[in-house]
Amino acid sequence: MPAAILIGASGSGKTTIARAIAERSPDDTDVLFFDSIGVPSAEDMMREYGSGEAWQLAKTVEWMRRIAEIATSGRQLVFEGQTRLSYLAEGAVAAGWGDYIPILIDCDDATRAARLTFDRRQPELANPEMMKWAKYLRLEARAHGCEILDTSAISVEQATSCVLSLMQTAGTRPSEPSLSSR
Repeated sequence: MPAAILIGASGSGKTTIARAIAERSPDDTDVLFFDSIGVPSAEDMMREYGSGEAWQLAKTVEWMRRIAEIATSGRQLVFEGQTRLSYLAEGAVAAGWGDYIPILIDCDDATRAARLTFDRRQPELANPEMMKWAKYLRLEARAHGCEILDTSAISVEQATSCVLSLMQTAGTRPSEPSLSSR
């Protein structure tokens, strides 16, 4: 079964869905979180990698190598984090592995702002840059035929079931070539 990689901007619901999957299937599913490695300050990213984007690429490649190793266990695998589809593809090439299904977890801007402001109590993240990042990810997903799960008006249980269903469906069809990096 391919690994499910949940990407999306802050407030989309990807972490909530990943946690729900971990609770629902703790004995047969490994759930990994990009941010568990820590996120350095913008200044540290600039100093060590030259930009935030370069840091994100480097860490995505590291994660994809780690995920490729874990995937050999045969257990279900879910990974969540904020990254670009093209970075996942570069990481898959670096790992020599491509058995994953990327799923953009998305929501409308009003829902995102409410979740960030009220649910997460991080109103500083409900800013134009976050909305622009969400739009970028949405356009990239559409351009590459990536699965998009809009969580604006569905429950966590419905979203969780949808992700698990997508994993099952992807595991029963022939392998598709992964997104080529540019």
